[in-house]
Amino acid sequence: MLLQKIEDGILVGLLLLMIFVAVLQIFLRNLFDSGILWGDPLVRTMVLWIGLIGAMVASRNNHHISIDVISRFLPVQIKKLTNLIISIFTTLVCVIMAYHSLVFVMMERNNGALAFANIPAWICESILPISFVIISFRYLLFSFTCLFKLFKRIPQ
Repeated sequence: MLLQKIEDGILVGLLLLMIFVAVLQIFLRNLFDSGILWGDPLVRTMVLWIGLIGAMVASRNNHHISIDVISRFLPVQIKKLTNLIISIFTTLVCVIMAYHSLVFVMMERNNGALAFANIPAWICESILPISFVIISFRYLLFSFTCLFKLFKRIPQ
């Protein structure tokens, strides 16, 4: 519950800040022929953060985009099995993504590249491994839930 409120708060705050900076940039460019030098890179970074935090929010209730045309016609037990397989597969993919994004962030840290306004690029990119770790953990929990549902006896 606390993590949900934190995620929602960060998401709303970033979205409002991103809109504010983007609108401010438009006004400054159109009215004063200037702008904030680091405004555009900041907005791009916030788009990355909003997208990945949005993915974390979607993962907390298993609301990611899915194509389930076939699963609607499957028997209940088969559908439970496919849900288990999908959850395990999603967990594995997210673990791989978390690992490789962590390697990427560490490489960026070693390079010492700057994103904007003397902020290191690796700090801006740190949302990548964080979000994939959280998503993979959630889908690991969904896998256990699916496994329990698969072997649970339902009274007839």
